[in-house]
Amino acid sequence: MNVGFLGLGAMGAPIARTLLVKGHAVTVYNRTHSRAEALAADGARVAAGLAEACREPVVVTMLADDAAVEAVVLGDGGVLASLPRGGVHVSLSTVSPALSRRLADAHAARGQGFVAAPVFGRPEAAAAQRLVVVAAGPAASVERVRPLLEAIGRKLYVLGEDPPAANVFKLAGNFLFIALIETLGEAFAVLRRWDIPPEQFLDVVNGQIFQSPIYESYGRIIAQERYEPAGFKLRLGLKDVRL
Repeated sequence: MNVGFLGLGAMGAPIARTLLVKGHAVTVYNRTHSRAEALAADGARVAAGLAEACREPVVVTMLADDAAVEAVVLGDGGVLASLPRGGVHVSLSTVSPALSRRLADAHAARGQGFVAAPVFGRPEAAAAQRLVVVAAGPAASVERVRPLLEAIGRKLYVLGEDPPAANVFKLAGNFLFIALIETLGEAFAVLRRWDIPPEQFLDVVNGQIFQSPIYESYGRIIAQERYEPAGFKLRLGLKDVRL
């Protein structure tokens, strides 16, 4: 499938690379041009500008926040203006349901499809093709891009035909992650005051009670104080809390 891919940050780059490995023809664009050039060795075609990447029949965006998505989709030479009639825009970004609704309406007015498909997973999960993808949009558009969504993750869930539903779903999920990280940090702080090793506590509480891979993953990171390199920028976590 011919795909335009916009946004090659910590999540976007490994997702675009996965699509290349799975045999898709990917044209990439990133505001920082060097990030796009880095994918050329993997077979990507580097677009000279934003509009060029948006002329493919399917365009995927993986951008930081509402402002970035608005600029790239609704701005001059962006996705809305350049995507062919009948084309599909797939947004992997975690954005507000209000923006998702606005994009769905704007694309529909131009005869284009819009699928909101935010993903669950850290950059290493993206690189390992282990993301969980939650998608919503017109049935025909979802089916058209299903091969792409199934390629990048271990599981695809289709929620229905209303794109904002996927964004609400993702924000609710991120709330759970944020609360989990906060409670682990608080519990470990109490344990350290009493000279009880947090990892010992984690072995008991998660090993015998919760038995959650998410508790295990974040719990080890926090217990061992392995905070760099960060898998997710703090300002983006704050953005999700606000949403």
